[in-house]
Amino acid sequence: MTESAIVWSIAGLTAAGVVARPFRWPEAIWAVLGGLILVAFQLIGPYDALAGIAKGIDVYLFLVGMMLLSELARREGLFDWIAAIATSYANGSSRCLFVLVYLVGLVVTVFLSNDATAVVLTPAVYAACRAGKVRDPMPYLLVCAFIANAASFVLPISNPANLVIFAGGEMPPLSRWLSTFLLPSIVSIIITFVCLYWTQRRTLAKESLATGADRPGLTRSGSLAGWGILVTAIILVAASALHADLGVPTFLAGTITTALVLLLTRQSPAETLKGISWSVLPLVAGLFVIVEALDRTGVIGVLSTQLASLASASQAQAVGVAGAFVAVVCNLVNNLPAGLVAGSAVQAAQVPDKVAGAVLIGVDLGPNLSVTGSLATILWLSALRREGLDIRGWRLLKLGTVVMFPALILSLASLILV
Repeated sequence: MTESAIVWSIAGLTAAGVVARPFRWPEAIWAVLGGLILVAFQLIGPYDALAGIAKGIDVYLFLVGMMLLSELARREGLFDWIAAIATSYANGSSRCLFVLVYLVGLVVTVFLSNDATAVVLTPAVYAACRAGKVRDPMPYLLVCAFIANAASFVLPISNPANLVIFAGGEMPPLSRWLSTFLLPSIVSIIITFVCLYWTQRRTLAKESLATGADRPGLTRSGSLAGWGILVTAIILVAASALHADLGVPTFLAGTITTALVLLLTRQSPAETLKGISWSVLPLVAGLFVIVEALDRTGVIGVLSTQLASLASASQAQAVGVAGAFVAVVCNLVNNLPAGLVAGSAVQAAQVPDKVAGAVLIGVDLGPNLSVTGSLATILWLSALRREGLDIRGWRLLKLGTVVMFPALILSLASLILV
C-alpha cells in the first residue's frame, strides 16, 4: 500500500470514528487520535501538523467567542425568556412553533453564522420545548441543525467555511455574492423546510403545547447578554463588509460581554468557563491536521486539474459534479478543512464563478447529510448532550439523505439558471 493510500485510509477511519463514536468516546478523541497516528508514523511531520492546526486559529477564536456568549445567555436566563415568548406566539400549535423556530434559525444563521445557530439557538429551542411541555423536542431541535447549513450561503458571514474557501483569494463583493447565491439560497431554505417538515409531520401531528405559562422577567444581566449578541451580529456584518477575519472581533465581543456581565453580577468566571464545550477545539484541530496530510498527497493538484477539465468541457456539468462531489466529501472530513482544500483547488483551476459557487454550495449545504459534515452540526450535538439528549449518527444520516439531496440538486440547478 502506498503512503498516500495509508493517509487516505487513516482519514476515512477517523471520519468513521467521529460518526459512529465506538466505545461512546467523544468525537474529539477520534479526530485527535487520527492526527497523532499520522505524526507517529511520519506520514506528516510535526511542523506540518502544527501548520495545519495554525490554519484554524481564526475559527478557534470565533468559536470561543460564540460559546462564551451562548453560555452567558443560558446562565442569565435569556434563553428562558425567549422560549416563553416563542411558546406564547405558537398559541398551543406544534406546527406553528416548528415554523417559528425555522424562521428564527434563518435570521440567526444569516446574520450571526450557522455556528451561532447551533450554539445560541439550540438551548433556546430546548427551553421553549420545556416551557411548552413538549413530549418529543427532537423535531424542533432538528430544525436548528438543518437550517444552520441550509441558509449558510446567504451572506459571506453566514458560515465561517465561506471565509475559509476564499482564504487564498479575494472575497467577491456583496453585490456579486447576492447575484450568485441569493436564488440558490432561497431554493435551499424552502426545499429544506419542506423535506424536514414532511419527515416530522407525524410527530408534530401528535404534539400539543401547553399554553398560559407565566413569562419570566428578563434580568439586567440577561438583557446585557442579549445586547452583547446583537452587537456581535453588527460587528460581524461590518467585518465581512471590510473583508476582515471574524475570529478576533467575535472573541473580543464574547470576552468583553462576559466580563461586563460577571462584573455586574459579581460572579466568578469559573462556572461560565466550565459550561463551554472545549472539546470542540481539539476536534477541529485534529481535522485540520488530517486535511494537511491529505493536501501533501497531491490531492489539490489532481482536483484542480479535474475541475478545470470539467469546466472547459461543460459548465453545467462542472457545476453538478463539483457541487455533489464536494457535498459528499465534506461529510468525510468536515466542511471547514474540506473548504481549505476545495478553495485552493478552485483558485488553482481558475474556474468560472458558477463552478466556484457550486463548490461553495457543496461545502455549505452538503453537511446536512451527517453528523460530521459541519462544525455547526457537531456543536449542535454538543448542545443536545448538554441537555441530556442525543441522536444516533445513523439516524441523522438517514434523515439527511432525504433532506439534503433534494435541496442540493435544486440549489445547483438554480445556480446554473442565474
